[in-house]
Amino acid sequence: MFKTAIAGSLPKPAWLAETEKLWPQWKSQGPELLQAKADATLLWIKAQEDAGLDVIGDGEQARQHFVHGFVEHVEGIDFENKVTMGIRNNRYDALVPQVVAPLRLKGRVHAFEAQLTRAHTKKKIKFTLPGPMTIVDTVADRFYGDKVKMAMAFAELLNEEALALQADGVDIIQFDEPAFNVYMDEAADWGVAALERAAQGLTCTTAVHICYGYGIEANNNWKKTLGNEWRQYEKVFPALAKSSIDQVSLECMHSHVPMELMKLLEGKDVMVGVIDVANPEIETPEEIADTIGRALQFVPKNHLIACTNCGLAPMSREVALKKLQALADGAKLAWERHGA
Repeated sequence: MFKTAIAGSLPKPAWLAETEKLWPQWKSQGPELLQAKADATLLWIKAQEDAGLDVIGDGEQARQHFVHGFVEHVEGIDFENKVTMGIRNNRYDALVPQVVAPLRLKGRVHAFEAQLTRAHTKKKIKFTLPGPMTIVDTVADRFYGDKVKMAMAFAELLNEEALALQADGVDIIQFDEPAFNVYMDEAADWGVAALERAAQGLTCTTAVHICYGYGIEANNNWKKTLGNEWRQYEKVFPALAKSSIDQVSLECMHSHVPMELMKLLEGKDVMVGVIDVANPEIETPEEIADTIGRALQFVPKNHLIACTNCGLAPMSREVALKKLQALADGAKLAWERHGA
């Protein structure tokens, strides 16, 4: 069968946090919030298993945001005095913390949700971390004065947590690098090197997720400016093909990415995005199977994994559940067509 997995995030239930928001506010605090995070994580583990997915994630239920969920556990960052900063090449403004001193982990970051996930499924589990280049683009630097130096500092901390996650029993560690599709030259120049530093010493499967962003208005508007062909991947894929990273996750469904660019990832497992995270319409198994069929022109069967384009966090819970089922059903149909 074609393996199936999600890119990372899933919607937070209404009793945990604000719904259909990228930066939701929690509904409780203290021990009650911790229990709510655990309950939401278990809910989504069950939902992924019920849908028939092969690789299970925690849905990032314990994190307010995929970047800040990590950096809030880092010393040297001022969260009290956030500033508004343009991120993703000023695509949109975000309220971000400031790096004000040397970076150091306060302790374990994601032990709670990783160990919880491992304890409640017998399937392979994937855990996501923000990539160093994307972190650099989502915090304000008031200390290092050099993007590369700061990225490498974050990469060392990510590596520390990644090695601990591996010891927790995580099978796949994925680094999310949407910034690779924005700063393409820098991504090829030093972004992949920082990514490899973050993955140094890992013996579990390693992955990188590169997309065109969540299905929020700012990202959807940006996509409209990219023309009929989105060739951003063309610059970074050759560098990734030479890297030690095992898997690459990319956006495919309802995008203008030329599928032949997947040929640049020869030798890697390719997580082909077959679920659109910017459209609440549920994909049919036939649509998904058709997309997988086209991807098979450029990716060998044993290297293709069916995935979501990006995280589903800003979508409704009902839509996300249906899209998980569509993902599994579409991959099954694709195997019936192409598996022989």
